Amino acid sequence: MEYSRLPPVPVYSLAERRNSGIMNRMQAAFYTRQGPAREVLQVGEQPLPVPGRGEVRVKLYTCGVNPSDWKVRRGGFGRGLMAPLVIPHSDGAGIIEATGEAVARRRGERVWIWNGQWKRPFGTAAQYIVVPSAQAVNLPDPIDYAAGACLGIPALTAIQAVTLATIQPGDWVLISGGAGAVAHYAIQLAKMRGARVITTVSSDAKGAHAGNAGADVIVNYTCADVVESVKAATQGAGVARIIEVDLARNAKLYPGILRPHSTVVIYGTSSSESSIPSLWLMQNSVTLRPFLIYEIPASDRAAAIAALNELLASNRLIHTIAHRLPLHAVAQAHEMLESGGVIGNVVLEIPTASDP
Repeated sequence: MEYSRLPPVPVYSLAERRNSGIMNRMQAAFYTRQGPAREVLQVGEQPLPVPGRGEVRVKLYTCGVNPSDWKVRRGGFGRGLMAPLVIPHSDGAGIIEATGEAVARRRGERVWIWNGQWKRPFGTAAQYIVVPSAQAVNLPDPIDYAAGACLGIPALTAIQAVTLATIQPGDWVLISGGAGAVAHYAIQLAKMRGARVITTVSSDAKGAHAGNAGADVIVNYTCADVVESVKAATQGAGVARIIEVDLARNAKLYPGILRPHSTVVIYGTSSSESSIPSLWLMQNSVTLRPFLIYEIPASDRAAAIAALNELLASNRLIHTIAHRLPLHAVAQAHEMLESGGVIGNVVLEIPTASDP
């Protein structure tokens, strides 16, 4: 299905929907307990959500699946079930087809979603989602709905990370895990700022993917020494910035790869606690900047969204869709990401009311 060429979606006022009773149910993926994907994920009917004041209802065509989705579904880091029934996923794209008070002018807009399922039980793995108007961002015309489902977590995380890193032209930057969805965007963004980018990968295929994003030096850490590779690339000086996907695993490398007064921006870790070379970091005035994309300051969020949509409008970013699966294959999508072998983003295609 080519979502960028879909006909306009009919839009209805809330009064029209109440009077007609149409479409008061929707298809959604959901779970009522945590555990392995195929044991807990279901697809079936759920009530159609109704927007309140300042809210919009988006008819979703696509839904992005991220590592945080399967980690929450499994109860990783001690996270329990947040509600009796959870519709997962935070990213998606579609058209606003109903609105609450104060935002009626937005009906018919193409949008992408951020924080769709953050601190709320009903996310984007459904035909419809209701969110505050600000969480449905205009999707520029050059961008299709599949790419729109990759923005809320991967692209915004990359923009925030690169912004916090304060990269200057000519800086050597290490972006770990260069084949990941966030890192792939971060490499592109760092290159736009004039950086020289080193990245780490675990296979030749992932290295080629990182190279397509613009990485200058690609280190396969399964067969090459990361510290020695960074020293060789930087003529022994080390890197000025790191954009880090796994603090717990990689912090031990910092004394060998960072120069004094450098910055490490951390958006991920594989453990709830990390051992870091504290004294060395202090002695070299290294700044650690951890952040969680769901909870960045409102001013940072607004700046990141504005910067991202400017890039989207000019079609300057490469979006890599590794797999497009139907909504009913949601368990398979989770398993793909959980295996760690996916190169690119996994997107679910949401059936419309007219689909079988």
